[in-house]
Amino acid sequence: MKRNLLAVVNAIIITVVVVLSMTSSVAAQGRGRGGGVGGGRGSGGGQPTGVGVERGLGRSSDASVGRSDVGRGNASDRSNGRSDAGLERARLASDNLRGADRDLRSHPGLARDLHVNANDLREDYRAALAVNPDLRFGEFVAATRLAHNLGNRNPAITRSAILAGLANGDSLGRTLRNLGLGKEQANDAIRRADRQVKESKRRN
Repeated sequence: MKRNLLAVVNAIIITVVVVLSMTSSVAAQGRGRGGGVGGGRGSGGGQPTGVGVERGLGRSSDASVGRSDVGRGNASDRSNGRSDAGLERARLASDNLRGADRDLRSHPGLARDLHVNANDLREDYRAALAVNPDLRFGEFVAATRLAHNLGNRNPAITRSAILAGLANGDSLGRTLRNLGLGKEQANDAIRRADRQVKESKRRN
C-alpha cells in the first residue's frame, strides 16, 4: 500500500516538473521572439524597413520630390522661355547696333548734319534699342530728323514720341498723324526727311 502511494506521489512530482519545464521553455521562446522584434529596429530584425511611420515619411518624401521636380521643371521651362526671348532681343539689338556703327563710319555726315557727334548719336540709338530692339538705325535717324524739322511748330512731335509710336508697331506716317499732322503733311515731312538723310550720306 505504501509502495503504491509512493509511486503515485513520484508520478505526480515528475509530471509537475515536466509541466514546469515545458512552461519555462515556452516563455523563454516568447521572450526571444519579443526581443527580436524590439531589438530588430536597431539590428535589422523586426518590422521591415519602411513600415508604419517610416513608410509614411518615405511616401511623403517621394511625393514631395515629385512635386519639387515638376515645380522645378515648370519654373525652368518658364525661365528658359524668358531667357530665350531675352537672348533673342539682345542678339537683335546687337546686330542693329553693329549696323549703326557701319553707317556712322561710312557716312559721318549723318551725325554732323543732325548737329551731334557720332558717339552721342550711337549712344542715343543704343538707349532706344533697349526699348525696341527691332528699331533700325535708319528709322532712328529719320525720327531724329523729323523731330528737328517739325518740333518747333509741333511741340508734341519729339524724337521720343516718334520712337514710341514705332515701338507700338505704327509706321512713321501713322505716328505723325497720331501726333497731330494731317495725312499729306505727314507724307511731305517723311519725304523731306528722307531727302535730307540721303544728302547727309553723300556728304562724307
